[in-house]
Amino acid sequence: MSTYLADTAENLTVDGPSATFTYRRFGPRGGVPLVLLNRFRGTIDWWDPELLEHLAAEHDVIVFDDIGVGYSTGTPRDSVEGFADGALEFIEALGLSQVDLLGWTLGGIVAQYLSRRRPELVRKLILAASNLDGQVPGAPAPDPKVRAILGRPEVSGDDLVYLFFPDTDTGRAAGHAYLARVAGRLATGRPEVSEAAGANQFTAIGKSAGIPFDQTRADLETITQPVLYATGMRDAMIPALSAYVATQHLADATLVIYSDAGHAFLFQHAKDFATQVTHFLAG
Repeated sequence: MSTYLADTAENLTVDGPSATFTYRRFGPRGGVPLVLLNRFRGTIDWWDPELLEHLAAEHDVIVFDDIGVGYSTGTPRDSVEGFADGALEFIEALGLSQVDLLGWTLGGIVAQYLSRRRPELVRKLILAASNLDGQVPGAPAPDPKVRAILGRPEVSGDDLVYLFFPDTDTGRAAGHAYLARVAGRLATGRPEVSEAAGANQFTAIGKSAGIPFDQTRADLETITQPVLYATGMRDAMIPALSAYVATQHLADATLVIYSDAGHAFLFQHAKDFATQVTHFLAG
């Protein structure tokens, strides 16, 4: 018997101009939906079912695959703007007039762009382990091992644990516990992120990283929605400095740092983070 709602949730589809989007939906209807935007090479199967369970206790939670990724059809995009176009197509195809966004890592950059492009659509913004859409002054050089793993066409479970969790006994244990929680969905024959989709996402990240900080700062200053910016102090992929720098240039931001966690702090501390999200959205 399944432990989590996400393990048995039905795959739903909706047609947009560029794709047939596949999504799953959890929790009570009636409020402002919380739409989750995923990471590099992530599909809806990779969201932690424990986190979804906690979020869906009080929120209408929607996860989806963007154009050409995972279960969704279409030609995968190769820019943050393209991913935001896909997210917008999906949201409009569902007939949603207002949403809250939770973007993890690459999804956080997409969420920032979408909130600037369509400010009337996005009520509140949650950025989890997200980089800035551009350069971060003073950021340390990328870990060579991280770059090597990201450049591989496929990564192992141990690679994911290294990327997403601290390289400590506690961190590795949390990482393998996360892999065990997603194993039920992944064992049912999920679609992989295609080589083309992964390459395009990597291209998009490279384009975003090249934006000068003056432009990044100006973009951040145009975001007027309340923002919850959360990060892990031991993030091997995106330094916590990014979150600190970003919140200095956002009009209405709350910064939360998990000192013992890394890139996947939201899975390592699923219940605590979901509680933070609930309080923020109730604001």
